[in-house]
Amino acid sequence: MILVLEKPLPPDAQPDIAEDPPSAPDRGFLNALRLRRLASGLLLLAAAVLLAQAGWIHAKAALAQQLMERAWQRTLAGEADARPWPWADTRPVARLRAPQLGVEQIVLAGDSGRTLAFGPGWAEASAAPGEAGTSVISGHRDTHFAWLGRLQPGDPIELEGAGGARRYRVARVTHADAARHRLVVADVDELWLVTCWPLDGVVAGGSERYLVQALPEPDAALAVR
Repeated sequence: MILVLEKPLPPDAQPDIAEDPPSAPDRGFLNALRLRRLASGLLLLAAAVLLAQAGWIHAKAALAQQLMERAWQRTLAGEADARPWPWADTRPVARLRAPQLGVEQIVLAGDSGRTLAFGPGWAEASAAPGEAGTSVISGHRDTHFAWLGRLQPGDPIELEGAGGARRYRVARVTHADAARHRLVVADVDELWLVTCWPLDGVVAGGSERYLVQALPEPDAALAVR
């Protein structure tokens, strides 16, 4: 076998090797990529805002209950208008308990949207908590009254007012359209707990209501704690 060694050419004599110039990225592809990145960023921002809002609602509800608990203790001590914070346009009027669920909440006077943002609200046209008659208490389904969906007929409920406390038993749970049916406050001795329906609805509002009716036990009076 004969090997032929070729002498390399001098640098200035090297053959030119033509290279294809890099192709420019497609403009439509780049625009689509930018739009996709922008959409992803906006979705992440929207998710962060929604999470922050949900966290703030629950944090505000928890803090409000602590302040209302202190105001309730002042009410039991005899203070006539114990407001949970100086600028509050409401006051605590009762303590609501569902012992089997570990629920204990302070009930505020009034059932406007501003009041219900901080806790369950007593309809002032109904009987005062702890007294005989029809008492109506409302709350939001996604915060303070989310536990209503776990109540079953026969479950105990305790309602403590400034003048006394009473024990009830859940008689029935139902739902109705508030646009067509009205809850009549009569001389019937009962307690109604009201929230929006459906309980797991994504969109707030609407006229459907979830209703829990509780009747007083024969020996309904309780000692105020």
